[in-house]
Amino acid sequence: MDALQVLFELLMQKDLTKGHFIGFINVLIGRRILFEDGTPVSQGLSWRDVATWLRKTRWDPDAAKELGQDPKALPPRDRQRYWFTAIAQSRIDSAVAREAGDRFAEILSKHGYQVAGPKK
Repeated sequence: MDALQVLFELLMQKDLTKGHFIGFINVLIGRRILFEDGTPVSQGLSWRDVATWLRKTRWDPDAAKELGQDPKALPPRDRQRYWFTAIAQSRIDSAVAREAGDRFAEILSKHGYQVAGPKK
């Protein structure tokens, strides 16, 4: 099974991103994620890849509110465009998002993952 799929299933089952969604997106895009044993999960994803994963896993569209987006203002029929647009407009490279990413990395570490610093 794909390591990212395992990660997304854990996040959805335990609702770990609630209140931490911008940190979650910041980590997915800008950092390396590893299992505790050092096995790579992700080397950092593109916005498009994150949007694809959110669409594929049928992520709750209301999570876009945590990115400061109004779900009604996003493309309603194409979920990949919906998530791509939400990510693009959310300033995931801001200091606030990086700090949220640091907090989310701590959450992941409690569930058997390591998160390497921001991608250079």
